[in-house]
Amino acid sequence: MPAVKAYFDETQNLHHPQSYLTRGAMRAPQEVPARIPPLLAALTDMGVDIDTPRDHGMRPISAVHAMGYLRYLESAHRRWPEDWGAEVISNIYVRKNNPMKGILAETAYYIADGSSPIGPDTWRAAYASAQCALSAADDIAAGQTSAYAICRPPGHHARPDAAGGFCFLNNAAIAADYLRETYDKVAVLDPDMHHGQGIQEIFWERDDILYVSIHGDPTNFYPVVTGFEDERGEGKGFGYNINLPMPHGSSEEFFFDKFEEALTAIRLFEADVIVVALGFDTYYEDPQAKVSVTSEGFGQMGRLLAATGKPICVIQEGGYDVDHLGINATHFFGGLNSE
Repeated sequence: MPAVKAYFDETQNLHHPQSYLTRGAMRAPQEVPARIPPLLAALTDMGVDIDTPRDHGMRPISAVHAMGYLRYLESAHRRWPEDWGAEVISNIYVRKNNPMKGILAETAYYIADGSSPIGPDTWRAAYASAQCALSAADDIAAGQTSAYAICRPPGHHARPDAAGGFCFLNNAAIAADYLRETYDKVAVLDPDMHHGQGIQEIFWERDDILYVSIHGDPTNFYPVVTGFEDERGEGKGFGYNINLPMPHGSSEEFFFDKFEEALTAIRLFEADVIVVALGFDTYYEDPQAKVSVTSEGFGQMGRLLAATGKPICVIQEGGYDVDHLGINATHFFGGLNSE
């Protein structure tokens, strides 16, 4: 197997959410540390080196995220009254006309939904996760054909100034923007089950970074208000944002029709490098799945990406069927490194 390298920092597992508000009920969180051991075991079995990421500091992160949001994220848990609860989570969501007076008002602005509670170590974990993405991007910039960032917490729902959907720092967007220092054109391909509204918003007006998302129809499905086909970008970015939603219940064949459509757009864009926001939550047994991708399908996905001939920087996003994460990763990276 060619020398793909992976990055992970144990600090990332210090983020362990205890609450998850969705569809009117508190439920057990799905984005938990238990997701990581199967991925690490699969990579070890494949002979992949797993390194601790290098620290790139704040500059690449602040290039993507607003300073007010970063200050909030770093300090929110320290400022949250202990008798309000162990995690920072809000039942108030107000962005417009918010005076931002007090930690609850800031939380109403900077946390977009009930699925992203901030614990005592969330900032440290998110920072380390972003450093994994940047370290993988470094390898690609240095000439590696592929690299893998085991990002947890994930990132593609994180907006420039708001957390949401289990995400705090937008790892794929941070890596893509960082890669622009080396490459003229960067494509972000997002085949996670959910639309990455954060990536879309960050690159909405840019024509140097193409965003293509394949995801479940967002009607009554997270993120609900974005991910429709008519969202194409604005200004010079018009046409460089491509959403390919799938009806719920779609077959694996339908998924790959959309995947081929995405790769065609990337070829037309003439991307120099592809950042893949990889979600294993399209797997047919995943609790979030609305399509039916098999383990073998992830192998096909990897082979199709390898056939592009472009460097592939893989950033981990979703995937919540812990029992099958390892086998799905084995198939994907086996396919990616088959060329």
